[in-house]
Amino acid sequence: MPQQIHHFVVFGATSFVGQILTRYLYQRHGVGGAVKWAIAGRSTTKLDQLRQSLGSDGRKLPMIVCDAADETALRELCGTTGAVVSTVGPYALYGSPLVKVCAETGTDYCDLTGEVQWIQRMIAAHEATAKASGARIVHCCGFDSIPSDLGVHFLQRRAIAAFGAPARRVKLRIKAFRGGFSGGTVASLMNLLREVSADPGLRKQLGNPYAVAPPTHGQRPRQPDVRFAQFDADTGGWVAPFVMAAINTRIVHRSNGLADHAYGLDFAYDEAMMTGPGLKGRLTAAGVALGLGGFMVAGAIGPTRHLLERYVVPKPGEGPSPKEQEAGFFDLRFIGHTAAGETLRTQVTGDRDPGYGSTAKMLGEAIACLAFDVPKAELPGGFWTPATALGDRLIERLQAHAGLRFEQLG
Repeated sequence: MPQQIHHFVVFGATSFVGQILTRYLYQRHGVGGAVKWAIAGRSTTKLDQLRQSLGSDGRKLPMIVCDAADETALRELCGTTGAVVSTVGPYALYGSPLVKVCAETGTDYCDLTGEVQWIQRMIAAHEATAKASGARIVHCCGFDSIPSDLGVHFLQRRAIAAFGAPARRVKLRIKAFRGGFSGGTVASLMNLLREVSADPGLRKQLGNPYAVAPPTHGQRPRQPDVRFAQFDADTGGWVAPFVMAAINTRIVHRSNGLADHAYGLDFAYDEAMMTGPGLKGRLTAAGVALGLGGFMVAGAIGPTRHLLERYVVPKPGEGPSPKEQEAGFFDLRFIGHTAAGETLRTQVTGDRDPGYGSTAKMLGEAIACLAFDVPKAELPGGFWTPATALGDRLIERLQAHAGLRFEQLG
């Protein structure tokens, strides 16, 4: 077994997000300093091109040639590092062997998946192994689901400090954002729709808001779910469905369960996009809902899914330009109500496009937080969430380095 020489390794470094992540980590930590890290992927040529694009010291960045399907090579990679951050989506197609090997070798791991069905499979297959080996597995360390998961964590800590009790009901409302989709994100969504088409039972499984929550003997309350245009009294306007609510809400409920229901056994949570007041807001919300629904239906049907993939959606490796990433942003509002009727409002903002420029910074700080800030003696092995594994320490990193802000509004 090779000697451990890296604090962490970026696996899938030549993917669209992997390249952005690598550039961010190079900017943050350089090469040859206190932070020992490396990049990994299956193409020597592409890895070397990425190193050369970094700058004068880029060639000194260690690289590891390793295929995502080669468990022997993955095991050797894990022998060189304490943690791995993976960007090899769609994870349901390419990510499983690495999670398996990390769980078996006790290697910490994080990624930016938003694939609920795959997370379910990984927990079922490898949670016992990770607990035994000490591997801390943390999925969803990008825009899905760090702002949601840590945003609720932040609000609940403020609610307990102010009112002596957590908020029983929390809403996330997307006030504004600007950003584009990459081919990798679309490929993950299309693969999910392909799986649902092949296995109708998966639709019901994915519709369960507690799909990845740990088992509990308590009663689970019915959860709110914005599926069409809906008036929201808390914001004074109309709201529409938010495409990423399907993963974010599941992660928040898993956090609540892993934290011994710190948010309450009757905790309720939902996410939606704000479209404004009046008739214009209502029509916009209806348009968003119909457009999203139409896309999902088309993607679930083989022939129309093929047409979308061929002519409409971006291809893998494509995505927002650096200029578009820099021009992006997001502004999320959280509204919490306690059982006694008190209300607390908080805000989470980011200074890059949510899916790529900001996600890469979140992912870079998440792997550093896992590698340096959370001792093995403090957090045992298992499948955790950003809030339960990294919590306030990651919030501090995100505010100091990644352009995010967590603020109480009232």
